[in-house]
Amino acid sequence: MKEHFSFDQRLGIHLPELTVEWDQYSKQTQQEILFYWEQVRGSIPDRIAELEKIINQKQAQLSNESDFPRSCILNSEIAELASIINDLWIWYRANQTISAKAHH
Repeated sequence: MKEHFSFDQRLGIHLPELTVEWDQYSKQTQQEILFYWEQVRGSIPDRIAELEKIINQKQAQLSNESDFPRSCILNSEIAELASIINDLWIWYRANQTISAKAHH
């Protein structure tokens, strides 16, 4: 099924990469794609938890950091991780309708 997905390095998950219109896939392929997506989608909360743990570590470092340039770097890293979490939640929620099709 990975031929219909590509790994997104930034998000750390596989995302759908469909090369033709959905209706052009056979029903069997559609079901396989949806099943695989459900597995990926189910891993998103765990991925978010991993990133939140890293954010908490960086925030702890930031609270003890007296070097301004290093504080700026930590703030930037925290902001990027928060952005990744936001994008993961968008994928998780936006594809609930797609996932619902798998159950019909």
